[in-house]
Amino acid sequence: MSQDAGWGGAYGGAHLGGSPYGGGVYGGPPGPPGWGGWVPPPKPGVIPLAPLKLGDLLGGAFATMGRYWKQLFGMGLALYGGAALVMAAALAIAYSAVGDHLERLVSLSVDEEPASSDVVPLLTAFGVVALLGIVLMVLASALMYGAVPAILQDAVLGRQVTFATVWRRSRARVPAMIGAVFLTGLIAAVPSVLVIVAFIAMMTAFITLDSGSGALTVMSLGALFALLTAPVSIWLWVRFSLAPAAVVFEGQGPVEAMRRSSQLVRGDWWRVLGISLLASGMTAVAAYIIQMPFSFLGMFPTMITTADLDSDPSPTAVIIAMSGYLVATLIGQMVAQIISATFPQLMNGLLYVDRRMRTENLGPVLAEAAAVPPQDGTPQYGG
Repeated sequence: MSQDAGWGGAYGGAHLGGSPYGGGVYGGPPGPPGWGGWVPPPKPGVIPLAPLKLGDLLGGAFATMGRYWKQLFGMGLALYGGAALVMAAALAIAYSAVGDHLERLVSLSVDEEPASSDVVPLLTAFGVVALLGIVLMVLASALMYGAVPAILQDAVLGRQVTFATVWRRSRARVPAMIGAVFLTGLIAAVPSVLVIVAFIAMMTAFITLDSGSGALTVMSLGALFALLTAPVSIWLWVRFSLAPAAVVFEGQGPVEAMRRSSQLVRGDWWRVLGISLLASGMTAVAAYIIQMPFSFLGMFPTMITTADLDSDPSPTAVIIAMSGYLVATLIGQMVAQIISATFPQLMNGLLYVDRRMRTENLGPVLAEAAAVPPQDGTPQYGG
């Protein structure tokens, strides 16, 4: 048995210096899942090392959040909080640069036309800030999507993991994670883009009141192709849904991770879809409940400050008056975003482990790996 990896087991790459999750080797030949007879499967960590039921998946996700909350929420707070601070600084800089132009535009009467010298700087500043926000969100989400499976690797085996270790593992997988999430999201976005095109065409037809224009044709075609492509996109999205987990657990590249996900989902598509939808629904409800008290708390100071505004306040005065509500809302959204980036990915990672245990008899490999202490205090992962 190779001790370089800090894992035991005859399969999954442990003998090749990799992790029992893969590291480029997809495990041993398929075997009968479970432990058989009256012997219960071992449970060194958050899940039993046998094919998982829905209760095991949910229990494992909640147990991971409970035992490793410092690493999970600490990583989320550092990433999304840091992104929020950078965005706040960027907005402050942008406002200081184009605040005068905004003041002039707001003070225009209904009959006055805005000058291009005021509009162009505002659009430029908005575009730069929006692009920065997209880049920050992509990087933060990629790191978070890498951090959750990195923590889950230890949670399954009942081992502790440091924040530095999680950061090192997730940072190394950022390019591959961005590629996998982008390609998967691109597939799912096709029907949404077609629906948007159809909606814009419909609104154009209503505004122009021209039933003979090409807008109605575009609307009809957009709606038709959206209906045709939606089932295919959903089918592909489910088949590739385990790609982020494969990126971290096995060190795969984007395309290889998607191919690996397709292999694991095969034969269990409906179950993966149902569990993924359940996790997304639970997350959406939790995010809404979390944001509500922050919104209510932010309304009270805003009501007090807005009562003192003049009849024609400046944009600066409005922003200052709304600052309490904006800050409270931002905090609520940040907490909700951390939950939204954590729980579904935990369920996704556990589904990946479950599919490996069902199709590749990974349970005994993980049990042997859990009994082998890591050489440097943390597991090593080949890739």
